[in-house]
Amino acid sequence: MRRTVTPELLDADLGSPREVQQSLADLRRINRWFGGISTSLALIRNAVRRAGLTKISVLDVGSGSGDVPLGVAARLRREGVPVDVTLLDRQASHLPPGMPAVVGDALHLPFLDDSFDFVTSSLFLHHFEPEEITRLVGSALRVARHAVIINDLVRSRTHLALIYAGLPLFRSPLTRHDAAASVRRAYTPREIRHIVSAHGSRLEISRHYLFRMGITLWK
Repeated sequence: MRRTVTPELLDADLGSPREVQQSLADLRRINRWFGGISTSLALIRNAVRRAGLTKISVLDVGSGSGDVPLGVAARLRREGVPVDVTLLDRQASHLPPGMPAVVGDALHLPFLDDSFDFVTSSLFLHHFEPEEITRLVGSALRVARHAVIINDLVRSRTHLALIYAGLPLFRSPLTRHDAAASVRRAYTPREIRHIVSAHGSRLEISRHYLFRMGITLWK
């Protein structure tokens, strides 16, 4: 299946405030039910163990309402690993109130080198073209002390067919458009390996529940 880029409506808030909030709620359900939180939890838990850390700081890039990093943090805290989470998004309207959060550019992260143990993202990478992914990963590696951890979709015809079958589950017209657009513009593990290998970091790619891909780049 060839990669096709179609702009996603939520990226530019191309809907009413109610439709935008409904779309963010749809994404929270997708992350709860279809591998968003569980994939990131598995990746971060593994990285914490291998880095030998007992507490961590995380910058989550392209956070939206922050349900994935906050869900992961809550579970790790119950396992005895304190987590400090900072959210970053380019749209202030997406970020939740009362949380450490920054409005900024993911390609030029506004933080000093080695500011966080891990830099993470979920359902964010596929929004970028290969050239931009190289810049995104470079910026994230600069800010991370240990690793960059990415949770994203795997493009395939079967995945796209499942999305169309599940469209009635989504409440917002933005999500009904963006869900299929996301799969069409997502990457395969082989493509991602080719794009990010230029950084020379130790790269690990894994497959997870319902066409999720885990990417860990170690410093």
